Amino acid sequence: MTGRISTTLDVAVGDFATAPRTLDGLGVSELVRHWALTIGDRTAFITPDARISWADYDVAADRIASALAAVGDCGRGSEPDAVALYLPDTMVFHAALCAAWRTGRIAVGIGSRSGAREVAHLSSRAGCRILITARTLRGQDTAPLVAELCAGPDGPDHVIYVDDHGSVELEDAAGEPVPVTGRRFDAGSPRFGIHDVSMLNSTSGTTGLPKLVTQTEHRWIAFSEVAVRAGNITGDDVFFGAVPAPFGFGLWTSHFLPALLGASNVVVERFGADTMIDLLERERVTVLNCVSTQFKMLLRSERARAADLGSLRAMFTGGEAVPYSEALEFERRTGAAVLQFYGSNETGAVSVTTVEDDVDTRLRTCGHVLENMRVRVFDDAGDEVLGNERRGQPAVNGPLMCHGYWDDPDADRDLRTPDGWMLLGDVVEIDATGRVRVVGRKADIIIRGGKNISAVEVEEFVRSHPAVTLVAVVGVHDPLFGEKVCAVVVTADGTELTAPELSAWLSGQGVTREYIPEHVVTVDELPLAPGGKVAKGAVKALAEELPA
Repeated sequence: MTGRISTTLDVAVGDFATAPRTLDGLGVSELVRHWALTIGDRTAFITPDARISWADYDVAADRIASALAAVGDCGRGSEPDAVALYLPDTMVFHAALCAAWRTGRIAVGIGSRSGAREVAHLSSRAGCRILITARTLRGQDTAPLVAELCAGPDGPDHVIYVDDHGSVELEDAAGEPVPVTGRRFDAGSPRFGIHDVSMLNSTSGTTGLPKLVTQTEHRWIAFSEVAVRAGNITGDDVFFGAVPAPFGFGLWTSHFLPALLGASNVVVERFGADTMIDLLERERVTVLNCVSTQFKMLLRSERARAADLGSLRAMFTGGEAVPYSEALEFERRTGAAVLQFYGSNETGAVSVTTVEDDVDTRLRTCGHVLENMRVRVFDDAGDEVLGNERRGQPAVNGPLMCHGYWDDPDADRDLRTPDGWMLLGDVVEIDATGRVRVVGRKADIIIRGGKNISAVEVEEFVRSHPAVTLVAVVGVHDPLFGEKVCAVVVTADGTELTAPELSAWLSGQGVTREYIPEHVVTVDELPLAPGGKVAKGAVKALAEELPA
């Protein structure tokens, strides 16, 4: 589809919060141009040290687009070229997405935590011949990684380096500079409309090398519309995007929703709980977007006890299990409603909690199934579970789903039922009112002596121990029982927590014996995947290696 909007919008843009249909058909790149022309001096992004206007955001997108144009086509004929985005979670990542759109390239978003192996894997899978990165990323010089990538058989032919302000330098694979002539670009795309696949991102890679998920702008715009209704969000809200930008949660919270509303968004290159707290207070943030691990770190920070967080009125969280006790404590401490979507990068939203929900619905469930998403539930034998109350693996169908995995038919077959419904990797309970509760992930079900034990439920019990700040529960091999339950914990003062100590405490709390871990490993920190979630595969390997 040919982009229809050039340097000015030829349609009236209304308020997305109250009249979302007035923005139908418009992509983020076009809206960035619109805000640059109409409210150009207002702030689009805030970092600890800078404020970036909508006009500067638009200029940065054009600079990166100029570098992409200088490379020319990469010899793939009529099929759009793919370009790898390995950038900090700041304005420059979002500007690079707009630049790829403006030049008709498929953008491949790669998490800034990713190592060389993952970057090479994703770039190769997508056929990327251009890499957009920064000279330093998360405090590390990227030169060794770039050199390793360029030396590989599927390495980039060109590298575009972007600084914090969106200025660019273009080099070939040998490191020789290539001239770039800056120009003004059409804000539309020569190849894409909002229903076309224009971006790829990855599964979070918690258990191994990730797959590439197809993305359209339409699905995340629709997702954002649901979020507006759930949180009573308006263009006057100030957002904090603490979530890694290339993944689904980071896309709708930092790339789509602020652009749809013309709102300001606080971003940081490297997450730190105290930095987040300082910015929440300084910028009077109203909507915080973070994974569960991040808000749990906030609750445990001494800085948070003295900070004025009274401007917060909502926090969207998720990505992993949302613990009831800590969500309740967050609401008590800040007065903000804790909200979440249930879904995945592949399916989009399936259910949502809202500011209008009662506490039980908001904090003990994932909310009600969305009206435009249909859900079926299957048991372990693959038979559909019927009735008012259902438990099993969910499969969904609806307009928020992705188009599947990129060039991976085997993975695509595993993603869907034979009749085309998209599967999630969870075990859920859906009650008679349509509320969804996640019992655990299928991979998080520990089978001990033939008994299925939910790691998520065990984590909730262990988390309540006063010494435990973070926990991940996995199954470890046992020659007699097949698996036994192991809790890998981080404690408040670093003191080791033993299995007998934890067992005695949980027994005193009345916890059923099968939910009490038989092994406990204390570590300084839990390994995280590029998406910010706990990397269960790495935790399991750690648990198997260390003495319990």
